[in-house]
Amino acid sequence: MDWMPETTIAAAWLIFLATYVVVAVGKIPVYRIDRAGAALLGGSLMVATGVLSLEEAYQAVDFNTIVLLLGMMIVVANLRLSGFFRAITHWIAGHVRRPITFLGMVVFSSGVLSAFLVNDTICLVMTPLVLELVTRLKRNPIPYVLAIATASNVGSVATITGNPQNIMIGSLSRIPYGDFAVALVPVAVIGLMITYVFIALSYRSDFFTRDQFDPTDVPARYHGPLLAKSIVVLAVMVVLFFFGQPVAKVAIMGGGFLLLTRRVRPEKVYIEIDWPLLVMFVGLFVVTGGLEKAVITADVSAAIARQHLDNPTILAGVTALLSNLVSNVPAVLLLKPFVPNLQDPQRAWLVVAMAATLAGNFTLVGSVANLIVAQRAKARGVELSFWAYFKVGAPLTVLTIAFGLLWL
Repeated sequence: MDWMPETTIAAAWLIFLATYVVVAVGKIPVYRIDRAGAALLGGSLMVATGVLSLEEAYQAVDFNTIVLLLGMMIVVANLRLSGFFRAITHWIAGHVRRPITFLGMVVFSSGVLSAFLVNDTICLVMTPLVLELVTRLKRNPIPYVLAIATASNVGSVATITGNPQNIMIGSLSRIPYGDFAVALVPVAVIGLMITYVFIALSYRSDFFTRDQFDPTDVPARYHGPLLAKSIVVLAVMVVLFFFGQPVAKVAIMGGGFLLLTRRVRPEKVYIEIDWPLLVMFVGLFVVTGGLEKAVITADVSAAIARQHLDNPTILAGVTALLSNLVSNVPAVLLLKPFVPNLQDPQRAWLVVAMAATLAGNFTLVGSVANLIVAQRAKARGVELSFWAYFKVGAPLTVLTIAFGLLWL
């Protein structure tokens, strides 16, 4: 690291801490700035105070992560606009007759879809559809809302494209898509089984019953040609992922191809894209890049190494704690300078991916996916309280991370 004045190092620390506090809390008094704005402001200040040059700020951004996330958002937007998710709900309504089976379908569909299509977006589109069906069936909505949130987190651990932090880890670690999936799909599968059983046991009176549903009809309302095109593009993308093609290139090519259409105005797709999330990623890359340049010296790296992060249990514990303090994406960025220097970096990255994702189930504010479910449910008159979530989420987190450690 080049010599840097003490005032610049202090500025780097101050900017970093202020940014992460806002990212963790979500806002600051008086001002209307959000997480994305805080990250962008923090990155700008790293350049303005001379911690990073503009060229170094550009280099700090991992554009593979940004491109992959953007491409997947375009694909999911087309699936939603085509009626793909409503068609799934229609199928469930037509084939499920018992509450325990319905719960299983919600857990399974949320988990599997999140494994490939970014869990935040799955929560966004599945929550209102499932609640519409729950209302028609006159069931208690809380366990099903819990199922969407927890299963989407657990299922998303399976692949690089499952959630934003995995997308980042895939880019930083260069672990092939297939190797990542081979390592973590079993964690996701067993985790979904644990989720299913645990929610059913937590709400025994809702699921251990002889009640059967009356036949109900949820209008499918899908656009056949666009649905077929979107599914084919997604299938080709997944095959290419597993054949080792660069995931960012495949994702953006798939997204770009889906924009070539006579049926959907591009504006409808652009509205579906989570632009603030992309802005937050860019800003956090620059902020952590500034801290890394100013603070992470050889002595600091050696001190961190002495904390036994090579031990998977300790690394998982640190990751889970950071994920619940500052959220999972910032937690991964905090660990970025240290994981490549561990004895087995690939295994360490897999442990971080597992722990950062599953730790999101610990509390209602543990992941963005949880907050999306809570907000979408509240808009339909269903209040998911902090404690109702915690009673299921906390023990579920401990059980799934414990299995993940045993497996890895």
